[in-house]
Amino acid sequence: MLEYRTQGYNGYSVKYSPFFDSRIAVASSANFGLVGNGRLYILGLTPNGIVAEKWFDTQDSLFDTAWSEAHENQLLAASGDGSIKLFDITLSEFPIQSWQEHSREVFAVHWNLVAKDTFLSSSWDGTIKIWNPNASASLTTLPTHSCTYSAAYSPHSPSILSSVSSDSHLRIFDLRTPASASNHLTLNIPIHTPPKPRMGAAASVGVPPSEALTHDWNKYRDTVIATAGVDRLIRTFDIRAPGAGPIAVLPGHEYAVRRVTWSPHLSDILLSASYDMTCRVWTDGSAMGVGSMKQENMLQQDPMVYGGGRQMGSMGRHTEFATGVDWCLFGAEGWCASTGWDERVLVWDCRAIMGP
Repeated sequence: MLEYRTQGYNGYSVKYSPFFDSRIAVASSANFGLVGNGRLYILGLTPNGIVAEKWFDTQDSLFDTAWSEAHENQLLAASGDGSIKLFDITLSEFPIQSWQEHSREVFAVHWNLVAKDTFLSSSWDGTIKIWNPNASASLTTLPTHSCTYSAAYSPHSPSILSSVSSDSHLRIFDLRTPASASNHLTLNIPIHTPPKPRMGAAASVGVPPSEALTHDWNKYRDTVIATAGVDRLIRTFDIRAPGAGPIAVLPGHEYAVRRVTWSPHLSDILLSASYDMTCRVWTDGSAMGVGSMKQENMLQQDPMVYGGGRQMGSMGRHTEFATGVDWCLFGAEGWCASTGWDERVLVWDCRAIMGP
C-alpha cells in the first residue's frame, strides 16, 4: 500500500487519469471544507512511492475533480464558492478557464465519456449545468429543485446523464428530448422505495427517505446504476423498470456512504468509501447465479440484504472520514486509490483485502 500526505488539506475526491496509470488527482480542502482554501494535487506513482508532480491552490474549498477526456493534461475542479476551474498541469499556477454561474457549492463535476466535448457540474443550488470547455457560459441548465450531491454522464451515451439529490431521488435526463415540457427529465426514481416482493414472499419494509450522496453507472450493463448515501445502504437500480425498486440492496457500512464506483473491469464489482472510515469491495450478486435458496439464507443473516450481493472485503487504514475512491483503469483489476479527511491518499490492491 502506497501513501501520500496532503498536509493541511483534507481530501474530498480522488481520480485516476484516463491516460496514465501512474497519475492521480486529488481535490482537497483546508479545515475539512468548512472555511478556507482548497488545493488540487497532481500525484505521480513512482518506484519510490507517491510524489507530488504539481499542485494548484484555490481561494475556496475543492469538493471534486474530473480529468478531461480530450486532453491528457487538463482537469476540472469543483469549488465551494460556486465556481468551476479548468487547469492545465503543463502551465502556470492559474486556471486556464473559470466559470461562475452556480449560486452555491459545486459538489460534482464529470466529463462526457462518449462525446468528450462537454462536461457537467451539479450544485447545492439545485441545478445541473452542461458546459463546453471552449464556451464562456453554460450550454444548458437542468433543475433538480434539490441539493444535488452527485451527477454523471452515462458511459454508454453522450446524451444521457443522471443525478442523486438530498430529496432521495435518482433522476435520469436525456438531452435528446424536448426541453420545454420537463427540462429533459425522463425518469425520477424514489431511491427508498422497497423492492418488489418475489412470488410467495412477504412484502419488504421500506425505510424513511434520507439524503443520497453518490451514484455511478455500471460500465458494462448500460441500464444499471448504484446509489448510496446517509442511510448507509448501497442500492442498485435497473432504469428499464423504474417502478420495481432496487434490484440489489447491500448493507454493511456503519455510517453514511460518501462515494460509490463500479469497477471498470468486472460487471458485478463496486467499491465504496464511507464516513465509517472504511472502503469496501462488493459484488451485487449478478455474476453469482444467485438462486432463491441462497437469497433466503442471506435474508436470514441480514433482513436488509436483497439481490444476493455481499461484501467481499474492507480496507480500514483511514483514520477519518473516507470521502473519495477510484479504480485504476489500467492493468490488473484490483488497483484503486482512496482519500479522506485524515489528510492521506492511499493506493492499494482490492484483491489483498478480499476474502475467498
